[in-house]
Amino acid sequence: METTSLDSSTQSARVTLRQFHGRVAESEEGIARLSVESQAALRQFSLERLMGYGLAYADVIELRARVLEGEEWEAAARTLAEIALKQANAASTGPALTTRIHYLRRASALLRMSQMMMLVDTAERRSIFARAATIYGEAAKLRSDRQRVLIETASRPLVGWLIPAPGGAVASAIVIGGVEGWAMDFDSLGDALAARGIDALMLDGPGQGESRFDHNHYLSVHWSDAYRSAIDFLERRSSGHRIGFIGNSIGGSFAMALASIDERVSACVCNGGVIKPTLAQGKTTFFAKMVAACGTDNEEGALEAWGAVDPIAPPIARTSGGGYPLLMVHGGKDPMIPTAASDMLLSAAPTDDKEMVVFSDGDHCIYNHRDDRDALIADWVRSRLAS
Repeated sequence: METTSLDSSTQSARVTLRQFHGRVAESEEGIARLSVESQAALRQFSLERLMGYGLAYADVIELRARVLEGEEWEAAARTLAEIALKQANAASTGPALTTRIHYLRRASALLRMSQMMMLVDTAERRSIFARAATIYGEAAKLRSDRQRVLIETASRPLVGWLIPAPGGAVASAIVIGGVEGWAMDFDSLGDALAARGIDALMLDGPGQGESRFDHNHYLSVHWSDAYRSAIDFLERRSSGHRIGFIGNSIGGSFAMALASIDERVSACVCNGGVIKPTLAQGKTTFFAKMVAACGTDNEEGALEAWGAVDPIAPPIARTSGGGYPLLMVHGGKDPMIPTAASDMLLSAAPTDDKEMVVFSDGDHCIYNHRDDRDALIADWVRSRLAS
């Protein structure tokens, strides 16, 4: 909330107060009084993870404070998005366009976060995500640094955001998220790639983001055909470019599985993947989201689709016996994937050219070292694709 008044010491000076909740102490007792959904949201979306998905630091502090004081997660995030949009609309001409872009990006990130706790694809959820994408697209158009692309596949389209390398690219790369956290949420990695001469396709794969909500493109046993179409798209756009594939969270499992069956993947990054996605089954919110990604409430059908993702399957379409270049990134304090599990995945990966970088205090997907993570991955991909 913003209020303006005259300072009592002078009749000409105006004083504007921008009112915030500020940081609120988080105690076990205080959190226990909240709704089940609010407790889960605060537990799942730490300050670092929220910033990793594009939220500004001030918005993270305000969002968590509002929830801790009793507001529901969705309502609090959407309220903050409206505040950001109001600030964007106040800065709409001339040099202020830079400010408008800034607040549009903030509003989009807050709207995307507002639907994170929804488990089913309701009309409301689709509407929220579509609005977030529209706002993101407006910022992209004003900045002229990325564009929305539609990729046709054998079934339904995929949606992505293409971030071209300024001044021309030497290679291309696809970046995907996981069960939650999709194309727009990982655009900091796309920016890092583009800055290093790599055209970055931030992609919503089957069961993700705009591909899912706008085009009903869900995860199925034929998931690899869709990603092959994305590689086809990059090949048509930039013939001769080598292509990398970067998967975050369980998306890392997809990246490795695709690298084994499509030799056009010349560099593969797994940031937080698992050796067998179906190990996540059970009566948990995460598994419910995995099922929803398949567009069904049939758990057996969903398990069949997820079971078709095998990151350690022997390469079946590679002419080189050594496999593919693989970088794994792991957080030493990842609450979802123990170090032993990442070690097992690295050992079983069907390639001779592999390495792993461990951030000793890293959380899942290394959100708490986002800039360092992005630099590491982008530099590695550049070194493998530009040679």
